[in-house]
This record gives sequence, C-alpha cells and structure tokens, in this order.
Amino acid sequence: MLPEDWPAVQAIFAEGIETGQATFEASAPDWEQFDSSRLADHRFVAEASGLVLGWTAVSPVSSRAVYAGVVEHSVYVAGSARGQGIGGSLLRALAASTEQHGIWTIQSSIFPENHASLRLHQANGFTIVGRRERIARMSYGPAAGQWRDTLLLERRSARV
Repeated sequence: MLPEDWPAVQAIFAEGIETGQATFEASAPDWEQFDSSRLADHRFVAEASGLVLGWTAVSPVSSRAVYAGVVEHSVYVAGSARGQGIGGSLLRALAASTEQHGIWTIQSSIFPENHASLRLHQANGFTIVGRRERIARMSYGPAAGQWRDTLLLERRSARV
C-alpha cells in the first residue's frame, strides 16, 4: 500500500463502515492517522486494471516488547469485488509478510453477524478463541448506542 492508494483504500474502508457489520468506527481515518497506527511493512492492496479492490493492514496490540509478535489486522474488500477471492489473497499475503518479520499471531475482532468475514478468516487459518460480550457500543447509524458482541479470532503461525 502506497500513499497514492489512500483515496481508494479510504473509500473501501468507508464502504465497509456503512454496512454496520465491519467495525465500531464511525468514519475512516485520514492518511496521517492511518499511517501512524499501522505497521508499514504489512500493508497490502489488491488491484486489478489499476483499481484498488481491497486492502489489509496491521497494528501492534501493545507497545510491550513481549507482545512484539502479536498484531491486530483489518481486511476490507470493495462491495463490487466481494466473492472473488480477494480477501483470501490479502490474508495469505499478510500471513507471509508477518511470518517473515517474526510475528506469530494475527488477531481480529469480528461481529458474530458478519458471516462472510468469519468464513473468510476460518478458511485462511483463523480460529475463534472467544466471545467478548457487549464489548463496545456502536457510535453511528441506526444502531448507534447499541452494545455489540465480537468474536476474537487469531491465526497462529506454524513457522514462527
């Protein structure tokens, strides 16, 4: 992912937010916020014919050295490109990249109602390790103020 990809990445992020099933976030960040909070070596876009169709990136889960090998990821695919294997390709690229850099766990929190994301993750080596009940409230849209559960998924590297 390059800075010039950001307008498309941000639009895909915003499209995911609009579904009400992707995140607690109410809006996509600006480039500076995104850039400062995601690890530069592990940001990828999927492109076809010069168009960005999806993206993935990771953030450290902690600043403590003992958790240096644990990251939280996001993966988003444009609505028009879903169901074409793009999410799986992005997750495989992310797994290879993180393993090359000594990262042993990729984790994610997914709404239990987001069946497509759960299937995608489970098909790419992620397992559900727990449920966090009423972990946060939605801050936007028709569900604003509603408490939501998330499922905690992780992918443990067999190599690191």
